[in-house]
Amino acid sequence: MAWGTPNRERRVLKAGHSSIAVTLPKPWAEAMNLRPGDLIVFDQNDDGTLYLKPAPLPGASPAASPYLVQARAFESPGVLERLIVGAYRVGHDAIEVRTDVPLAPERVEEVLQAARGLLGVSVVAQESNRMVLQNFIDPSKYELPQLVQRMKMILVAFLEEMEEVLRRRAHRGRPTTLEEEANKVLALLVRQLFLASRDWSLARRIGSPDPRQLLEWRVVVHALDELAELFGEALASLHDELPLLGAPAREALSAQLPELKAELKSVVETLMHPSLDRACEVYHQSVRLGETWPMPGRAGRRSKSSGPSASVSRLLQRGTGHIAHLAEVAIDRAVAAGTETILVEAA
Repeated sequence: MAWGTPNRERRVLKAGHSSIAVTLPKPWAEAMNLRPGDLIVFDQNDDGTLYLKPAPLPGASPAASPYLVQARAFESPGVLERLIVGAYRVGHDAIEVRTDVPLAPERVEEVLQAARGLLGVSVVAQESNRMVLQNFIDPSKYELPQLVQRMKMILVAFLEEMEEVLRRRAHRGRPTTLEEEANKVLALLVRQLFLASRDWSLARRIGSPDPRQLLEWRVVVHALDELAELFGEALASLHDELPLLGAPAREALSAQLPELKAELKSVVETLMHPSLDRACEVYHQSVRLGETWPMPGRAGRRSKSSGPSASVSRLLQRGTGHIAHLAEVAIDRAVAAGTETILVEAA
C-alpha cells in the first residue's frame, strides 16, 4: 500500500556544491511531526533500500533503563501484578520492583506469577525488597499476523473444548490453561503495537507496512481480547451448568458451535488475506449468524431443560458481534488495498 501520496517517485535534486537530496512526502513528515532542522536516522540494507525514522529526542531515556516500580509496601493483592503487566505491554524490557520493607511472600509469588504469565519474561534478580524482571523477546521475530493466527487457534480451542464437554458430558479442566495462553498472546500483541508505534521500521518488519494500519490492528486486538473473555466465560458457565443441561439444550449448543467456529476461521483468514468479495461475504455471514442465533426462551416460557444454557448462548451471541467487527476490518483492508472492485447486487 502506498504511504501518504499516490506519487511514490521523487526527483533527485542538487543541494550545494557536491551534494544531492530528495524531498520527503509531506504526509509522512507531518505524521512524524518533522520540522526543518530536525534530525532523521536511516538504516541501509544490502539491497540498497533505506529505512528512515526521526532521531531520538535529546534526553530520551535509554532503552536499557529499567522501569522502576517503587513503593513503601505493596499490600493490595493484584496491584503489583497489574503494574508489571502494564509495563510489559507498553514495551519495557527491564522492570524493577523496590520496596522500603521486605516483600511479603504473597507479593513475591505475585511477581513470579506475573512473570510466568508473560511470554519471554524471567525474574533475573530477587532480594528481600527488590526484584528485577527481564524480557528476552526480540520483537522483530513476532509478526502481527502470526500472533493473530495464534489467537484464532486459541479461540477455536475454546469452542472445541465446549464441543468436547457436551459430547462427553463431563468436565475436562482446560479453561484455565486456555485463558492463560490467550492472556500471554494478547499481552504480546499489545506490546508489539506499542513498540511499532514508536519504531515504524519495526512496524514494517512485523507486518504493518503502512503505519496507519496500527490503529486498525488495535481494533483487531481489542475484538480478539473480547472474544477470549466471552469464550472463557461461556466455557466456565458450561462447566458449572453441565449437570443441569437436558438433552434439548445440549443438542442446541452442539448444533451452534460448529457454525460459530467455521465463521471465526473464515473471518480471520479473510482478515489476513484481504479480498473484497470474500470480505463482503464473510461480513454478511457474520451479521446473519448474530441475527439468527437461537436463544433459549426467546419464544414463550423457557423449559427447565433449556434454561441453564441461556447464559452460555447469550455469551456466544455477544461473541458473534465481535466476529462481525473483525469482518468489518477485513472489508476496510480490502477497500484500502484498492486492487479490485465488485458490483454488490441489491437484495
